[in-house]
Amino acid sequence: MMKSAAVVNYAPEKGCVEIREIDRPAIGADDVLLQVANVGVCGSDLHQWTADHSWPVNYPVVLGHEFGGNIVELGANVEGWSEGDRVVSETAAIIDPQNPMSRRGLYNLDPTRKGFGYGVNGAMTRFVRVPARILHAIPDALPFEHACLTEPCCVAYNAVVKNASIEPGDRIVVLGPGTIGILCAAMARLCGAEVALVGLESDRHRLEIAKQYGCETIIGDAKPWAFDRDGLGCDGVIDAAGASITLQIAMELVRPAGWISKVGWGPQPLGFNLDPLVQKNVRLQGSFSHNWPIWERVIALLSSGQLDVKPIIGGIWPITQWHEAFEKMHRGEVVKAVLTPV
Repeated sequence: MMKSAAVVNYAPEKGCVEIREIDRPAIGADDVLLQVANVGVCGSDLHQWTADHSWPVNYPVVLGHEFGGNIVELGANVEGWSEGDRVVSETAAIIDPQNPMSRRGLYNLDPTRKGFGYGVNGAMTRFVRVPARILHAIPDALPFEHACLTEPCCVAYNAVVKNASIEPGDRIVVLGPGTIGILCAAMARLCGAEVALVGLESDRHRLEIAKQYGCETIIGDAKPWAFDRDGLGCDGVIDAAGASITLQIAMELVRPAGWISKVGWGPQPLGFNLDPLVQKNVRLQGSFSHNWPIWERVIALLSSGQLDVKPIIGGIWPITQWHEAFEKMHRGEVVKAVLTPV
């Protein structure tokens, strides 16, 4: 049996990630075997590495859920795909097709859903088993190192387009200049909004990258920008920071009858009251994951060049150098690291 190097999260304690040799996966009748070309490192991979995540993990598990590659084997029931096809994959590796959410097409909200990299083995290795139902074709002109970032782009699309209500000319504040925050800012710009991306002094490098998407960048207090137009606040806030306290900032910045789209995870207790949300008549909307039509739309944006992920890619590392890639992302030296199987 062929073995491949894999980045494995093997226990719930901090730092329990290492390279292991794993067998080539066996596939079921409805699966394909994908040879991974590139896989992006997500903030959630880092959270599992540092053991400050808030979701259940099936240890040991291969990390990685942002990936693309070529089909090398087809299950007996798979139709419409061929060996060699260039594809990217969604993250909903296991769903209950009979769940009411799945039947509505919102399988991302199926409570039994399990994703790559925490529920089942992910793609930080040479081969990954993928259900054919979550594959999407990508054109030859879209390089894999860009295509593998379709997934975070879909997270941003869901938060900005599906779970918010932007009109051209709106003033939108995005909190948190990580990968998702920068992509949310880019999406809001595509929707015709004026956008300010807010971070800390330690985020200065990432904020500079965000300027390439036509965004204002702010370190510290965003109130002057948010209230500049008519003194009431910005039209909407996208909270993409990984801390609960930013929701309080969002409530301060948003105008009456505005909205907050919260996509950033923050396990900390709130410790502040939500009365401003009531007083301002503000809509607070959570945003989680993505589904089929969002992927098709984002692939169209990437393929046409309307959305360019190249500015956020800080480097491409072989999987054996995963630690360096994780460290550089963790320290904020790069926005997005991309790995290549060896």
